[in-house]
Amino acid sequence: MTKEPGLFRGWAASMLRWISLRLRLVIVFALVALVSAVSVAGIAYWLNRDSVLKRAQDSSLRSFREGLKAHTDSLPLDADCAAVRKAAGQVADTEQGYQVLLLSDAMPGCTAASGREFAVPDTLRRAVDKPRADDAGAYHLYWIRITMDGDPYLVGGARVEGSDWTGYMLKSLNPERDDLNSLAWSLGIATALSLIGSALLAQAAATTVLRPVQRLGEAARALGEGKLDTRLRITGTDELADLSRTFNQTAERLEQQVEALSERDKASRRFVADMSHELRTPLTAITAVTEVLEEEQDSLDPMIAPAVRLVVSETRRLNDLVENLMEVTRFDAGTARLVADEVDVADQITACIDARAWLDAVDLDAPRGLTARLDPRRLDVILANLIGNALKHGGSPVRVTARTEDDDLVVEVADNGPGIPEDVLPHVFDRFYKADASRARSEGSGLGLSIAVENARIHGGAISAANRPEGGAVFTLRLPRYAPAPDEEER
Repeated sequence: MTKEPGLFRGWAASMLRWISLRLRLVIVFALVALVSAVSVAGIAYWLNRDSVLKRAQDSSLRSFREGLKAHTDSLPLDADCAAVRKAAGQVADTEQGYQVLLLSDAMPGCTAASGREFAVPDTLRRAVDKPRADDAGAYHLYWIRITMDGDPYLVGGARVEGSDWTGYMLKSLNPERDDLNSLAWSLGIATALSLIGSALLAQAAATTVLRPVQRLGEAARALGEGKLDTRLRITGTDELADLSRTFNQTAERLEQQVEALSERDKASRRFVADMSHELRTPLTAITAVTEVLEEEQDSLDPMIAPAVRLVVSETRRLNDLVENLMEVTRFDAGTARLVADEVDVADQITACIDARAWLDAVDLDAPRGLTARLDPRRLDVILANLIGNALKHGGSPVRVTARTEDDDLVVEVADNGPGIPEDVLPHVFDRFYKADASRARSEGSGLGLSIAVENARIHGGAISAANRPEGGAVFTLRLPRYAPAPDEEER
């Protein structure tokens, strides 16, 4: 039993979550109006009911008392039944429209009625026949409201002091009931109209209140879509105006911060691009010198040869880093373009492996005749980065598998290494990310996988990384088999 209120509140809360704010306002307004209208109508009905019944009752009983006094005082004690009936008719001869019944203990066989005879309730008869200690019993009226055959009646009775006569009256309350029914219908119609009016008023109020909220929601969505110049028009001095003013201030500060960050980002990109271009000229000269030194290293002094090999390897690493940085700047600037051509996938993968002398460390499973329209140079960059990363961190043998799925080219590069730590998986394609922060100096630049992802994205594809259940990591490249032609891409 103690859990029922909590369950009801939980159910009500869950229902409210599915109801819009506008509908909730309308429902609340309607409920308040309904409760108020029903309360007012109920009070008005009961007040009018008591007033109508009391007025009809007092008027009928007063007329009955006066008629009883006027027409029964002159009756002799030995009056016959005809005279009593005549007196009953005279008492009932009023505009009230009630019936009169006169009874006498001295004439038990005579029942004098002005109309049809009616039965007097026993409770009323006992009250009338009960003796009173004072003289106030003359024409002292007792009354009761009863229902006979579904119709309401007022029954009154009084004993005439100094005689054996007892008078009773029967008054139909059907006219009053009809008036009260009409009043009830009128109040019901008024309640319904007030409910409809309150619903319309609630709709208007909800529209007035929610229109600024709706504009605020639209402005927030526009701001989230990158339209940082979005502002709200401020009208009034209420809470919604304060909220709009706060939104405008927040949007303005956000726009300023984004502009500052954008300028810094542009400056950083310009710096990287300019630095890469500036490095290419001296790097070209250094590369030429290192190539000469590499050719002559066999004739060099054994003490100098290790230094020469180090210079050659570091120069190549620097050259790769500069090329990668220039490639990254092209992607960031949006100037990278596809040069698509029809290629044999198996031949392309074999050429990539052969050019880097990886044939002995890589197993290839690619059907002959599998063609795709791709950019050969960018596909080679993707494959070189994926296979090279697998050989470096996973060890040989590396297995490369190519197949088609749903008109897509799928290439998987799997190794037999220890796999990728779970905390590293979300960051393997981040620029300059290294799983071991202490290994800041390594053969890689930290850009290879990010460049592979960008090259896949420009094809309309993607690369994902995961760990195999049997051990090792697997990189999955998925590309559309038919990349758009250059003129189609421009459109």
